[in-house]
Amino acid sequence: MRILVIADIHANWPALRAIDERFDACLFVGDLVEYATDPLPCLQWVRQWATATVRGNHDHAVAQRIVPRKRHGLHGLAAETRLHHWNQLEPSHIKYLARMPVTCRLKLGDRTFFLVHATPRDPFDEYVRDDPATWAHRLADVDADVVCVGHTHIPFVLDLGDKTVLNPGSVGQPRDGDPRCSYAVIENGRIEIRRVAYDIDATLMSMREAGLSAESLDLAEQMLRTGGRLGSVSASGVPVD
Repeated sequence: MRILVIADIHANWPALRAIDERFDACLFVGDLVEYATDPLPCLQWVRQWATATVRGNHDHAVAQRIVPRKRHGLHGLAAETRLHHWNQLEPSHIKYLARMPVTCRLKLGDRTFFLVHATPRDPFDEYVRDDPATWAHRLADVDADVVCVGHTHIPFVLDLGDKTVLNPGSVGQPRDGDPRCSYAVIENGRIEIRRVAYDIDATLMSMREAGLSAESLDLAEQMLRTGGRLGSVSASGVPVD
């Protein structure tokens, strides 16, 4: 069985459509929306192709109509695109985001998978990178062969002995210094992080046409072209504003 694992699409359709992989199952680990401005084709793709999904913090914010408070840096970019999404998405789309489960456990072939966007302790907001001790603690009560997570936008595969933690990285806004779309493929028990270049100019053009502010456009361009290597993101990949 060939499994595609994706996370953190963030309404970046040119990035998502650049993935050209054959797969028998697709696992989506949250954050379909915000930061970019093409939520509809991304949502339609996930609805059509994802075998299992979980809700990310940005999906939750859009679905619950959470009014953004901070209007600078990445928070400002999220705030602007959230307002854009509310004007673009139909009630059925909002309902789809709202009904995404927070966690999901399923079996594919002979392996059991557990999906959560951030961590089981805090499914929406906790940032944990490839720290074996922290993940062993967070997953002590999780019965699964492979735990799929997202949220940090930084890919890794971590062997904990009794289970493997996989973060496929971000499709739509990588933050590991590599601007290419990031995802993972699992085949015959082997996990591989893969990268593919996409049309960043097309993503930025869509954002300009959506009427985003110059500040948000400048930040988005820096993030997308550098793979997140700028002052508003810490060395750990965690937004600091």
